[in-house]
Amino acid sequence: MKRLIILLFIMYAPFAAKSIMAQDFALKTDLVKWGTASFNIEPELKVGKKSTVALALSWNPFTFSDNKKWRHLWIQPEYRYWFCAPFGGHFIGVHPIYSHFNAGNVQFTFGLFDELKDYRFQGDLFGAGIGYGYHWILNNRWSIEAEIGFGAAYVDYDKYECATCGDKVGSDQKVKLMPTKAAVSLIYIIK
Repeated sequence: MKRLIILLFIMYAPFAAKSIMAQDFALKTDLVKWGTASFNIEPELKVGKKSTVALALSWNPFTFSDNKKWRHLWIQPEYRYWFCAPFGGHFIGVHPIYSHFNAGNVQFTFGLFDELKDYRFQGDLFGAGIGYGYHWILNNRWSIEAEIGFGAAYVDYDKYECATCGDKVGSDQKVKLMPTKAAVSLIYIIK
């Protein structure tokens, strides 16, 4: 009888440990960033009944035709509070940001970052923002999510003429109110 109990314990222990330690985990990629040719991934981990933490990483090493640049390394951790349950429905998040960038000869819509069409900027950005999003469940493993965020950033940069190897025309440090996140993500859930 003792051997049977020990055998049952040995057989059951891995399942018990798995159920105790099981956490939901998701891997995402932002389709908006892919639209700017930026490699990106964002792992997200459930850490509570209504909370998750994520780490968005984005990298663009390219210089395009006509010396258009949107080169960057972007790191954005985020804490999310879900109104219902993690990985489904409405959520709000807070996120710090760090980016090293080299961008220029790019024109955005809505007048965002107007000087980028005439100059090249190279430097570092440190900031934080608040986001709101919604997560649509497609099936047991796949989802789509949209999030928009707004916040402030401290930017320390050098400004150059836009031509290749353009002359430096200045340096500056600014605090800017700005969008901090605009994402439409494809998600794979791992349980």
